[in-house]
Amino acid sequence: MPSIDFRLIAPELFLTAWAFVILFVDLFAWRGRAQKPGLPWLAASGFVVTAVLVGVVGQGETFGKTLQVDSFAFMFQMICVGAAVFTVMLSSGMWSEGTGHKGEYYALLAFSVVGMMFLVAADDILTLYVALELTTIPLFVLVAYAKRDRRSIEAGIKYLVIGAFSSALLLFGLALLYGLTGETGLPEIKRHLVTTFFRSGAVGVTLPLALLFVVAGLGFKLAVVPFHAWAPDVYEGAPTAVVAFLSVASKAAGMAAFTRIFYRSFTMSTGDWLGPVIVLAVLAMVLGNTVALVQHNIKRLLAYSSIAQIGYVLVGFCAMSELGAASVGMYLLVYLFANMGAFGVAIAVYNKIGSYEIADYASLSRRSPQLAAIMSLCLLSLTGIPPLAGFFGKYYLFLAAVEQRLYWLVIVALLTSVVSLYYYAGVMRVMYFDASKNEAPGLSIPLGTKAALWLAAAGVVLVGLFPSYFLGWAEAAARVFKF
Repeated sequence: MPSIDFRLIAPELFLTAWAFVILFVDLFAWRGRAQKPGLPWLAASGFVVTAVLVGVVGQGETFGKTLQVDSFAFMFQMICVGAAVFTVMLSSGMWSEGTGHKGEYYALLAFSVVGMMFLVAADDILTLYVALELTTIPLFVLVAYAKRDRRSIEAGIKYLVIGAFSSALLLFGLALLYGLTGETGLPEIKRHLVTTFFRSGAVGVTLPLALLFVVAGLGFKLAVVPFHAWAPDVYEGAPTAVVAFLSVASKAAGMAAFTRIFYRSFTMSTGDWLGPVIVLAVLAMVLGNTVALVQHNIKRLLAYSSIAQIGYVLVGFCAMSELGAASVGMYLLVYLFANMGAFGVAIAVYNKIGSYEIADYASLSRRSPQLAAIMSLCLLSLTGIPPLAGFFGKYYLFLAAVEQRLYWLVIVALLTSVVSLYYYAGVMRVMYFDASKNEAPGLSIPLGTKAALWLAAAGVVLVGLFPSYFLGWAEAAARVFKF
């Protein structure tokens, strides 16, 4: 009978119960009402309490060591819950008159976050796979949530098909690992490989093949090239608040799983997988930034930007060091604020003018100076301009790679960052210097969206001003791994 410490999973248990509270309150307290102003605050309060619980439950292992509630899990759980809080605040401005099923929307968001919280703590391949499915199945529904919009339905179908295919690839890779070692725990898999195969030199082709399928399966979740084709269409068609959550929380949870699998089990077999992952990082940075140059839709531009950003994250991952692991967590924290802010501005502008075309952002600096300023801050942070948070995020990623003498990889990352400045600056040029054909009045912003935007802007600035504090948090998470 595996040992179970329910105290360590108190945040997940609470959030699961809170999702049902949201459903019941929506059903009985606001039944038949088109406007449900208290529902977003109810959902947000549940995520805030969850974050507090994550901070106070402590560390340990539970469910027969299949879940490791450690500092690494803590950091990524906080990023995922933080992304959910942002998403709830941004969602308050996306509902049209008479839009129903709001309770189900917030409950599905909570269920997905529960899956992510288990995923980042999973130290067993079966637990990891189940947590991944709990994460993604609610996302399939959320992507298609605007059921009267054909583009949303199309995006949901594409995401469902690609998600099912990538899950099958991942499951096949995990099955091969189990068949090879007879173990499901990540430390036990490593121990078995070292004692049985590597000392005798009789690994064969099964291990590289298994790792190939694992990389491919998680590569689809991360939208890394060449597993990225779904991302632009899904980002363009899905509700924008859902896209913001997908681009941050889903990537953070997927990257945490990717890091835990390879850093816990396969540090002694880097020759079987590190080279292909470096190639994926280069492809993501080059293709993501290059294709973003010709985008005219802000959501598609941010989609290709997110593909490039995961390439930068993989630069730190490929360093295979404590600083590399810390830089991955640090950059995803930075990315949380910058990306949520950019998508928040896109939501606010769309609510007023009904367009995601970059050309329609002309004169935004006159119609809403605060929206233009926040968008500029976030885009400059994504570029890596000092003294904003994105600069220090990239600095630590590149420093980790330089310490491991991956000089050419850093050169590619620096050159593609210069390319990204061109299309990010293009958006700012439109906002500040292009004249609008149809001068609209000032933009009104819902309270929830406004709070999310200012919080994102504050995060971009504060992390840039005090990077050492946040890096210390990330370094504590990285010490979980032994290099």
